[in-house]
Amino acid sequence: MRNRKEDRSQESGARSQESGVRILFAIAAASLGIACAQTGDLAPVAARAISRTIDLPGEFAPYMNVSLHAKVRGFVERVTVDVGSVVKEGELLAELSAPEMAAGIAEAESKVRLAQADRLQAQAQLAAEQATYDRLKKAAETPGAIAGNELVQAEKQIEAATALVNSREQAARAAQSAVQAQKDMLAYLKIAAPFDGVVTERLVHPGALVGPGADPVLLVIQQMSRLRLIVPVPEEDIGGMVQGASVSFHVPAYPDRAYAGTIARISHTLDAKTRTMPVELDIFNRDGSLSPGMYPSVKWPIRRAHPGLFVPKTSVVTTTERVFVIRNTGGRAEWVDVKKGIADGDLVEVTGNLQAGDKVVRRGTDELREGAPILAKGK
Repeated sequence: MRNRKEDRSQESGARSQESGVRILFAIAAASLGIACAQTGDLAPVAARAISRTIDLPGEFAPYMNVSLHAKVRGFVERVTVDVGSVVKEGELLAELSAPEMAAGIAEAESKVRLAQADRLQAQAQLAAEQATYDRLKKAAETPGAIAGNELVQAEKQIEAATALVNSREQAARAAQSAVQAQKDMLAYLKIAAPFDGVVTERLVHPGALVGPGADPVLLVIQQMSRLRLIVPVPEEDIGGMVQGASVSFHVPAYPDRAYAGTIARISHTLDAKTRTMPVELDIFNRDGSLSPGMYPSVKWPIRRAHPGLFVPKTSVVTTTERVFVIRNTGGRAEWVDVKKGIADGDLVEVTGNLQAGDKVVRRGTDELREGAPILAKGK
C-alpha cells in the first residue's frame, strides 16, 4: 500500500514539474514575442532644419515721444492745439507772456548805448593823443625845439588811449551780446512742434504759470506715422533672430488684416524676471490704423543655426526617473537619455547623445531592457 502512495506522489510531482516547465516556456515565449514586437520596427534619427513660427504678444510704442516744457518763466497766453491735433514740425503750439523780459531787453539796450558812448569818447581821446604826438614829432625835427622825453610821453599816451579804445569796444560787444541773448529768449515764449505727430495730452490752459520753478508739462506729442513694436522674445528662441528680417502680426481691432514690420533693434539683454529679451520692430503706420498701446499677436519666426534631431513621438519613453529612446547599438538595446523639444507632426525633436542616422525603436517601452538583443528590421 505504501508503495502505491509513493508511486502516486512521484507521479504527481512529475506532473507538477512538467507544468512548471510549460509555464516557464510560455512566459519566455510571450516575452520573446513582446521583444520582437517592440524591436522589429526601427526608425532612423532624422536631421532637419528647424524653422517655424510661434505666437508672441507685443506692444506698440510711439517712435518718438516728447513732453514739452517751457524754458522761460511766464504765463500761458494761448494754446493753439488740443488732444488729437495733428501737428507738423515747427507749427506753433502755445505762446507765453513775460513782460519782465521786455524790461530786461530795454535795460540791456541802454547798456549798449552807454558802452558805445564810452567807446566814442575813448576813440576821440585816442585821436587827440595821436594829433599831439604827430605835432611833437614834427617839432622834434628841429634840434632843441622840444625836450626828448616829451615825445616818449606822447607815445605812451597813445598806447594808453589805444588800450582804452579796445576795452571800450569789447564792452560794447559784450553789451550787444547781452541784448541778443535777451532777444533770443523771447523766441522761447513761442513753443513749436519738434516733429510731425499727434498731441496726446494737453495739461495746461491760458493763465497757468510755467517755466523753471513751476515746470509743469504743457503738451505731450507722439509720432504715430512710425511706431515701435516691442516683442519680449523668450530666452530659448533668441538664437535665430536676424536683424532686418520681416515679421508679420495681427491686431484685435482688425483681425482679418495682416501687417508686417522689420526687426530693427535687439536689446541683447534679458529681463531677470521674465527671462525674455525685448526686440523692437519698425512699423510704418501710413494709414494711422495702429496706435501706441495696442497689443498685437506676433508670428515670431524661430530659426536655428544647426538642424535638429527628430524621432517618432512613440520612440520616446517617459518614466518617473528618466526620458529616453532605445537605440540599436550592435544589435542590442541601448537606453539613451534625451530631452524633448518641439513637435513636428508625428515627430518630436530630441537632444541627447544621438547622431543623424542612428536607429531607434519606433515604439519604445521600458519592458525592453537595456542590453537585450534586437532583431534589426529597420527601414
